[in-house]
Amino acid sequence: MITVVLDHPQEIMNIAHVVRAMKNFAIQDLRLVAPVAYDAYRIEGIAHRSADVLERVRLFDDLPAALADCVHVVAFSARGRTAKRNVQRPREAAAEILELAEPGPVALLYGREDKGLSNEALDLAHRICVIPTDESYPSMNLGHAVALTLYEIALARGAESRPLKRPRRDFPPAEHGTLEMMHADIERTLDAIDFFRTRNRELILRTIRGLINRVPLDEREAKLVRAMAIETFKRLQVSDQRGQGLSAP
Repeated sequence: MITVVLDHPQEIMNIAHVVRAMKNFAIQDLRLVAPVAYDAYRIEGIAHRSADVLERVRLFDDLPAALADCVHVVAFSARGRTAKRNVQRPREAAAEILELAEPGPVALLYGREDKGLSNEALDLAHRICVIPTDESYPSMNLGHAVALTLYEIALARGAESRPLKRPRRDFPPAEHGTLEMMHADIERTLDAIDFFRTRNRELILRTIRGLINRVPLDEREAKLVRAMAIETFKRLQVSDQRGQGLSAP
C-alpha cells in the first residue's frame, strides 16, 4: 500500500532509476504525473527485469488526481521551507508510513528534477520529509532520493534483522594440525627466498600467526594457503636446480 508518485518527471533515465530502486525494495506501485516522456520499453532496458512494476504504472494529468485515493502523503524536499509545516526526517517518516499504509495507500511524493515540488504541491502533503544532505549541495538525484527513502522503510520493516545468505558451501574451521603444517610450509618458503636474512624470524612468524588467527581460516582456506606455499617452494627449488645446471662446467 505504498506508492511512489513522481510529479512532472523530466527524464526517462531518472524514471528508470526510480523503477530500479523500487525493484530493489519490493515496491510496485508507481504513479507519474504529466511526465515529459514515458517509454516503458526504454525504461525496462535500463531497469532490467522491471516488467512487473512497469505493468502497474499509472499516468495522471494532475497531482490531485494521482493522490485522490491516498490516506497519507509524504512530500520529499531538498530543503526545509519557511512556511510552518509538519517536517520529518526519513527514518522518522518510515515508521509512520508503514503504520498508515495498513488501511490505505500512502504516497511518497517527489518533484521534478530541476525545481522540486512547488508550494502548491507541498500543500497537498500531510508531511514534508527532508533528507539531511550537506547545505552546500542539498539537491539529490531523483533515483537516489527514492532509494534512500525505500531503504529506510525496509529497515523499519525489519529487513536488517533478515539473515544474510550463507555461502553455497560451508567449510568447517581449520584444524590445528592443518594450521601448523601451513605455518611450517610458509616458514620454509620464506627461508628459501632469504626473507629472514635481514628480518627477525621469530617476530615475523609470530606476526603471521596473529594475522591468520585473526581471520580465522576455515579448512579449505588453510589448505589453499598451504598449497600456495608448497608450490612456491617447489618452483624455487626447480629454478635453483636450473641455475646450478647452467653454471656447471
